Amino acid sequence: MTAARTADRAQADAARTPDHVHDLVGIGIGPFGLGLAALTDPLDDLDAVFVDAADGFRWHPGMMIEGATIQVPFLADLVTMADPTSRFSFLAFLKATGRLYAFYIRESFYPLRAEYDAYCRWVADQLDTLRWGRRVTAVTELDDGTLLVEAERTATGEREAWRTRHVVLGIGTEPRLPDAVRGLEGPVVHSAGYLRERERLRDADSVTIVGSGQSAAEIYRDLLDTTRGGAASAPQTGHRLDWVTRSPRFFPMEYTKLTLELTSPEYTDHFHALPADERERLGREQRSLYKGISGELVDDIHETLYRLTLDGPLDTTLLTETELVAAEWHADREVFTLTLRHAQLGTTTLRETAALVLATGYAPRVPGFLDPLGDRVARDGRGRLAVARDYSIDASGAGRLLVMNAEEHTHGLTAPDLGFAAWRASSIIESITGREVYAVERRTVFQTFGLPTGEVAR
Repeated sequence: MTAARTADRAQADAARTPDHVHDLVGIGIGPFGLGLAALTDPLDDLDAVFVDAADGFRWHPGMMIEGATIQVPFLADLVTMADPTSRFSFLAFLKATGRLYAFYIRESFYPLRAEYDAYCRWVADQLDTLRWGRRVTAVTELDDGTLLVEAERTATGEREAWRTRHVVLGIGTEPRLPDAVRGLEGPVVHSAGYLRERERLRDADSVTIVGSGQSAAEIYRDLLDTTRGGAASAPQTGHRLDWVTRSPRFFPMEYTKLTLELTSPEYTDHFHALPADERERLGREQRSLYKGISGELVDDIHETLYRLTLDGPLDTTLLTETELVAAEWHADREVFTLTLRHAQLGTTTLRETAALVLATGYAPRVPGFLDPLGDRVARDGRGRLAVARDYSIDASGAGRLLVMNAEEHTHGLTAPDLGFAAWRASSIIESITGREVYAVERRTVFQTFGLPTGEVAR
């Protein structure tokens, strides 16, 4: 590059670099990013801004099924586990909206999913640090060690930039599709978009749901009562509903107290210190601890099947130990042909279905906007973010880059857990400010993970 071109680039960089330096720019405003924003809001000595490509807060809009609840108690809101006195707590939301006594009389710790979404939007409306409609295009490092976050407005394409000492990624996950449907042409529905497609699915002659967890169960239960006349006494005539899962059974989430202690800082310390191969093995084994179905919903499905079979068998099939290994779309007949393999028997079968719903979960997003940082971003042997115990991914050791909910492979089941989010946010705030703003509990459980050290027990 010539000296003239170098000078021109330096001049262009200077022109797009703001003079003001923030302490923190958060990228992504889901529940985790929003919780961090709420906890930083009262801090006069922390200058933060949060950006997101969406035009406002929305939490799993495709799964806002009537009556569905979240799977953690209301204490797992955005702030309470860090600051029970916060004005952004779920109880403060109930008081502000005149629902506190109704919630008390209801005697359930578990908010409705739509209620939790409304709570998050209530918090978002009170924060002036949120910048919606900005899609981040690049994060670069400047000569003085600060970071430049560049974005464009989704509505106008206008360029915008923020200069900051720290960046926290909270961009969340994206729908995961099994290999069998990659590149498949046809109207496949992921659970993330279920509500948009619900009427079409209700009218379909046959629907197959693939998945093991809460979303698959909720969709199956929602479609189970489908009738053409709008009644909910029996499935519509000619409507077949199948549910296929690779799991050996339709397993419930485990809520026993000693198991719940795995969502703790102590267990996260233990998990993070394990060899990578051991973490991979545990990650597979522990999915049932947070990706299962609520026990109440499992029982409700069985009760519904019992009620609806009073007048005869239903055209529905529940298949366990069964994997979708191939799929083909026949546009002329508007049906899928699915190849299903039973793991125990080692046999396969073909099954046709008019509609295919994939409740197959989510995978971490891979943000291309970090590419300009190159080797500054720590990665493991598989190309994933190598997240340190303090949630940093900064290979320089400076701790300027941190993440939320991108660390399941390094931190275990606390990564996606709403109940642990406030603890993680407190830890990140401590890393950024250099002081313990919110008490970060170090001892929370009765168990010892690993072996105790010290004198010999006698």
